[in-house]
Amino acid sequence: MFKTILIAGASALFLAVPSFAEITVDDAYARSASPMAKSGAAFMMIHNSGEADRLIGASSDAAARTELHTHLEGENGVMRMVHVEEGFDLPAEGMIAMQRGGKHVMLMGLKGAMEQDAIVTITLTFEKAGDIVIDVPVDLERQDHGVMKHGSGN
Repeated sequence: MFKTILIAGASALFLAVPSFAEITVDDAYARSASPMAKSGAAFMMIHNSGEADRLIGASSDAAARTELHTHLEGENGVMRMVHVEEGFDLPAEGMIAMQRGGKHVMLMGLKGAMEQDAIVTITLTFEKAGDIVIDVPVDLERQDHGVMKHGSGN
């Protein structure tokens, strides 16, 4: 009888624990247009091996304001950057590609110069998974994910 109650209790506890997204971030880098720029951006690949979630915010001590942004096509095909207040969906078993010309973390009012190889700490806030803190290296030479400038015209 005690064994049955113990098993039932353990099963209830297991079923009561919510299933959270299992989120990992890789290939992250940050950059600004110049070392003296007042704004910069961070790019990364956010992978989810669990249930669907939503990236709802970002913060960093490196900037006065940190926002989630994307680019949208405006009038006459001109691309414009916009703040995405509702955040980005992170599908179950899916990913968010945060790349130049698309979704990214915008760092406005930089508190110091973004220097090559420095580290910017960013907190990503998810609806279900909560806060995930990442250290993002500054790479002023990088052009896109998986593509690094090596001085040979590549």
